[in-house]
Amino acid sequence: MRIISGSARGRKLCSPPGRSIVIRPTSDRAREALFNILGRRTEEAAVLDLYAGTGALGLEAFSRGAKRVLFVDNNRLALDLIARNIRACAGTDESTSSASPAAAQPRLSLINHDLRRGLPLRQYQQKGFSLFDLIFLDPPYSQGLCQRTLQDLDHSHVLADAGLLIAEERENEMLDDSFATFKLSDRRVYGDTAFWIFESKEPDNE
Repeated sequence: MRIISGSARGRKLCSPPGRSIVIRPTSDRAREALFNILGRRTEEAAVLDLYAGTGALGLEAFSRGAKRVLFVDNNRLALDLIARNIRACAGTDESTSSASPAAAQPRLSLINHDLRRGLPLRQYQQKGFSLFDLIFLDPPYSQGLCQRTLQDLDHSHVLADAGLLIAEERENEMLDDSFATFKLSDRRVYGDTAFWIFESKEPDNE
């Protein structure tokens, strides 16, 4: 697994050992296809990477010009992999520091939180985030977590105007796409992986 393009292009990322049943990184092929769709939407973006796993999606966005990225996971192995991959791509341990004042927040931040209990909105604010231009949602497949977290995101109003939310789920799973604050704009399938691409609704939409 590697960074495909941008400032960290070719940088190898740490992966879970063997065939992990807990952490399932998005394949390089699917990730490349997704970021080809996103194009320049990563530039200067504030990014949220939920169920971050190895951090590959958020770090790919960072390599392609994202201004800041916040990773959220609570699996012990995932937290270790994300921290190691942040260091590999940022070149400094300071990227994970939580002691920086609000005016000098690190560009890459990591939160240990169980998303099955909802979104850690207060911790977002503590890290200096309010709205996100790009949100990646990649929970374990076929456990209902994708739908549940989409509903949490809809209620939280953290997707910026003109923002995009990309949900990843198994290809044969169906998601309810009726939400108040964002709407489905595209769906792409790569092997057994499907990306559901949502965009924020206009403020006057129902």
